Amino acid sequence: MTEKLIRKGFIAAGLMNIVAVLTFSRFFTNEVIPETDPVVMSNFGLLMIVVWGFAYLGTAANYKNVKWVVGTFVIEKLIYVIAWGKWIGSNDISAVYDKDLFAGIFFSVYGINDFIFFVFFIMVFYKLLRNKN
Repeated sequence: MTEKLIRKGFIAAGLMNIVAVLTFSRFFTNEVIPETDPVVMSNFGLLMIVVWGFAYLGTAANYKNVKWVVGTFVIEKLIYVIAWGKWIGSNDISAVYDKDLFAGIFFSVYGINDFIFFVFFIMVFYKLLRNKN
């Protein structure tokens, strides 16, 4: 992966967190998302996802200098993938769609999105660990 591609990956991760949460939560007014998963996706939890998005954006230009922060991003994304997997395995997504289209889409895709960026962050972290500079 080139430096340019990695920077764009961090920017994409940040924008996905920020734009997706603000869109699907309708700027934190969609009551179905926190109602559906009050532990992980409360309005506070959604706000923290936006904060993580800003952290990704802030890391884009200097990711090489903060490899352990990138490692933290790996762990953070893995936690969300596991949380989503547990949620999707024990809930009826069609019931969420019946209540709200945006919430249904959100719960259908957030774990897939987090898995993609988990893979991206782990590749960057591995590259940084291998780099002796």
